[in-house]
Amino acid sequence: MQAKIEQKRSSNLWLRLLRIASDLPMHKLQLVVTPTAASLPALAVVALVLLLLATARRPCSILDAYRSGVSLPSPSRPSPSAAASRVPSGCDIFRPGEWVPDEDAPYYTNLTCPLIQEHQNCMKYGRPDRGFLRWRWRPDGCDLPRFDAAAFFDAVRNSSLAFVGDSLARNHMQSLVCLLSKVAYPKDISTTTNLEFRTMHYEAYNFTMAIFWSPFLVRGHQPDPRRWMWDIYLDEPDAAWRDAVSGFDRVVLSAAAWFNRPAVFYAGGGRVVGCHYCLVPGVPDLTLRYSLRMAFRSALRVLTGPGFNGTVILRTLSPTSHFEGGEWDRGGDCRRTRPFAANETRMAGLDLDLHAVQVEEFARAKAEAEASGGGTRLVLMDTTAAMVLRPDGHPSRYGHWPHENVTLYNDCVHWCLPGPIDAWNDMLLQMLLPDPS
Repeated sequence: MQAKIEQKRSSNLWLRLLRIASDLPMHKLQLVVTPTAASLPALAVVALVLLLLATARRPCSILDAYRSGVSLPSPSRPSPSAAASRVPSGCDIFRPGEWVPDEDAPYYTNLTCPLIQEHQNCMKYGRPDRGFLRWRWRPDGCDLPRFDAAAFFDAVRNSSLAFVGDSLARNHMQSLVCLLSKVAYPKDISTTTNLEFRTMHYEAYNFTMAIFWSPFLVRGHQPDPRRWMWDIYLDEPDAAWRDAVSGFDRVVLSAAAWFNRPAVFYAGGGRVVGCHYCLVPGVPDLTLRYSLRMAFRSALRVLTGPGFNGTVILRTLSPTSHFEGGEWDRGGDCRRTRPFAANETRMAGLDLDLHAVQVEEFARAKAEAEASGGGTRLVLMDTTAAMVLRPDGHPSRYGHWPHENVTLYNDCVHWCLPGPIDAWNDMLLQMLLPDPS
């Protein structure tokens, strides 16, 4: 009799918990607790956590879309200033170098960072190895200090930073938010519900960070969504970011992956000038190298022209070469569990070609800006050589549950969070530190 009473109490408590959970503004809150008498202590703990959350509700935001279903601790109070570790003068933090073991990593997890997208949440979706997390980038002849959130906030206090590019630009920004979560969490101040365009504000530091999704940097669209073909207007910078970034202090510009798509290229007022794999008689195939070059040229001319007087950071491409055993849409995958050594591989093929285009266009834009006497400062963030050595850092199949009925290719393009991409922000911090007096 007593057992039945306890079981009924447990069932009632379970129903109350479900009602509370259904009201919480949290994404995919999952409770795996069996309502039996034996589970009463566990249910009591869960009930306490849920009740605390329910009494401290907050409005829905972009953070909820990626939240892992955990309650995050309160961030620490800002310090007035923070001394940052610097690389020695003359050290090239980008190349050459190698990845060396780091037993202190990772510096956040999917349970402490609220902004990891599902398809990059490798730990949540069961990636069995953890060794890929425990490496750090070391340039030849010096050490690259690990990211220091307090020092970063000190460097960007009372300023703004925009990321412009494709989903890898978003991947970069999310890594930064995760690393900063040791000190502070942002407030979502976006003026749109479109998840591709978000604006975050760190009130304690008066620091604003935004992402503008623009996979070609210039105007592009699909006339017929049922086909793969794109129309890309190579001399028309994308209105999605062109005017919006004028008030930002710094812009991180990046793009490459989307230029692999078949496309027709337009310029000079809408005139067809060529294409990439369009197979249209009389239209010359100018390759994606041509389109990438002209798109970067157009974007950089906007940022070095009137209306923008901040710093442009051009980040070079993330590798396209990590698929093994087939192309990205023909069974290719990335199953490696450790980095390449520095002498095992190098930048080659398409990665080398596209990297050369970006570096050349950066040099052209910098020379033009200096000659014109404009206020824009250009800096190259040359991450490609380091990332070519990290075929182990991609989500592969660990961006969803194995039993889910989803149509996704093995992801060897984006980066797990946490993962090797966090090194981009180790590098970024060094680039933002003021020159020592």
